[in-house]
Amino acid sequence: MKKRTAIITGASSGIGRCFAQHLDELGSFEEVIVIARRLDRLQQLSCPCPVRPLAMDLTDRCCYEELQKLFGEEQPDIALLINCSGFGKFCATMDCDLATNLNMLDLNCGALMALCQLAVPYMSAGARIINIASVAALQPVPYINVYAATKAFVLSFSRGLGRELRGSGITVTAVCPFWTKTEFFSRAIDKNREQVVKKYAAMYTPEQVVKRAIKDAKRGRDFSCCGFVARTQGLLAKLLPHSFVMSYWMRQQKLS
Repeated sequence: MKKRTAIITGASSGIGRCFAQHLDELGSFEEVIVIARRLDRLQQLSCPCPVRPLAMDLTDRCCYEELQKLFGEEQPDIALLINCSGFGKFCATMDCDLATNLNMLDLNCGALMALCQLAVPYMSAGARIINIASVAALQPVPYINVYAATKAFVLSFSRGLGRELRGSGITVTAVCPFWTKTEFFSRAIDKNREQVVKKYAAMYTPEQVVKRAIKDAKRGRDFSCCGFVARTQGLLAKLLPHSFVMSYWMRQQKLS
């Protein structure tokens, strides 16, 4: 008998951890595989179903071989995949070392794509994929440039994958949070440089983002955005020229 399984990456903190805590709102699962670098955080997770923690650095491609072998041996019924792993840096592209920028691409884009490709063969009708993108995916963002570009990939990839999987009954939802109160900022901000983000138009909690994402995923929507401010900014970014949007961002944050 195949085990009904959920998988959450980036589950050690923030939005990923919050999804684990609210997992029962997305269905019943015999096991949830939680993936992140910090094993101790995974072992402390509060979750309504049995947890299997896997300490992995998803920028290491050897992880994909391990997961492929695990799925091949156990033949799970993967009913849910939530990709939350990712990070950003608040600085000019050229002020960030190449290794960090490449690492951002590998985790935010490569790992997310790989997990989808590994999991889908073990999914059936009714299964869901939830990928965490960002409102930054809707516009170019100077001084958060690489991060915003990776999230544009996530949004585009998720929508395209959802259309490819439409006939299978598997849905894909891209979640585009606005500023969200998580540990993201502790890695994004370089305290030794001038601060890029000086003004936050709004700040949401992981619980707000996750509640909205769960509602939209259950409705089969391909896009989820929490909050009036976030949705308004997303709409304006679609309607206005990107040159204007970038100039407004620069003036708002007092960037030269």
